[in-house]
Amino acid sequence: MNDPLHLELLRLAREAAHRAGTLLRDGRPADLSVAATKSSDVDVVTEMDIAAEKLITGLISERRTEDAFLGEEGGTTEGTSGIRWVIDPLDGTVNYLYGLPTWAVSIAAEQDGETVVGVVAAPMRGETYHAVRGGGAWATGSWDGERRLTCRAAAPLEQALISTGFNYVADVREHQAEVVRRLIPLVRDIRRGGSAAIDLCDVAAGRLDGYYERGLHPWDFRAGDLIAREAGAVTGGRPGQPLSGDLTIAASPAVFQPLQRLLEDFGAWHD
Repeated sequence: MNDPLHLELLRLAREAAHRAGTLLRDGRPADLSVAATKSSDVDVVTEMDIAAEKLITGLISERRTEDAFLGEEGGTTEGTSGIRWVIDPLDGTVNYLYGLPTWAVSIAAEQDGETVVGVVAAPMRGETYHAVRGGGAWATGSWDGERRLTCRAAAPLEQALISTGFNYVADVREHQAEVVRRLIPLVRDIRRGGSAAIDLCDVAAGRLDGYYERGLHPWDFRAGDLIAREAGAVTGGRPGQPLSGDLTIAASPAVFQPLQRLLEDFGAWHD
């Protein structure tokens, strides 16, 4: 049976993610255009990002005054309760700017340093993914209610659909492209979704066999990592190391180790 505290944190995370997702979806200007350089259009996205994080931290702080926060947009505060919220108010910013649907609100709750709750809301998909440690992973959709998530059954690496992401620094992107060039003949195909949180949830839902990326921050992967693991996926970093910003890997059990070995051989974790 789930811990009552964890269930309380889950309810709060789901409420906060839903409210922030609604704000981002309904508040996006219909005429938001794409600029090549930082401009008023990009500033609008930044403002929405900050507004969503303030909404989340404000709501949680009202209910739980002693909790700590780690947020992408600077909402980092210390607490005394042993609970820390790790928040990405808008994961997939470029997708949001372009009007693509693959963006999400990601909220995780840690207890004494261990992730116990994860929620990823994808408003344009009409789905919210959530997990409590030890309670499985679930998705709630606007059309099919709540369903339990299970990663894909065993399949050899050569039949695996893999997703990845790219850094914005040119020389890092060049190295990442070389890793993809070497990897793509060895798998079924490769995707690039643009949201780490959603990619991790797609591994949980069996829509991907695996996902990897380097250079992520805790708010990018904390909630999605728990959801993937609770759906039966294996997550980690380089061999013998936990998932981290150096390298984030999530995959079905049959795919994880072969993919991890290839990424290590290809030097996916460095320039």
